[in-house]
Amino acid sequence: MRKRSRNYQDQESEINLTPMLDIVFIMLIFFIVTTSFVKESGLEVNRPSAQTAQRNEHGNIIISISPQGDIWIDKREIDVRAVRANVARLHAENPRGSVIIAADKETRTQALVQVMDQVRLAGIMNASIATEISEQ
Repeated sequence: MRKRSRNYQDQESEINLTPMLDIVFIMLIFFIVTTSFVKESGLEVNRPSAQTAQRNEHGNIIISISPQGDIWIDKREIDVRAVRANVARLHAENPRGSVIIAADKETRTQALVQVMDQVRLAGIMNASIATEISEQ
């Protein structure tokens, strides 16, 4: 009997960490795949407020218009004639993404209408205009 208890004491107990590491890596991959990335337009604008504004979390193509009429997409300033090609390319990359036009409240209406026209020529008929949600 002594021999048996001595062998038991000589054995070292180890914890196998391989299954735990497998689970951690699988969870890490899951969180990376399911994370949604927000694209920034590259320009901070003061949006007008609206009482009927609704939050849209799935807009992926953001077009910003500065008070001077400068147009920004994907942190690049572009000409109004290049809006159509850029929107078509971005929409082809993400067909489920919507277009959001973030125009400064000091932007001239002509610049906003030109951008909306180019977006429609790119084949997107439901472009949204970004506003601040005003509280009553």
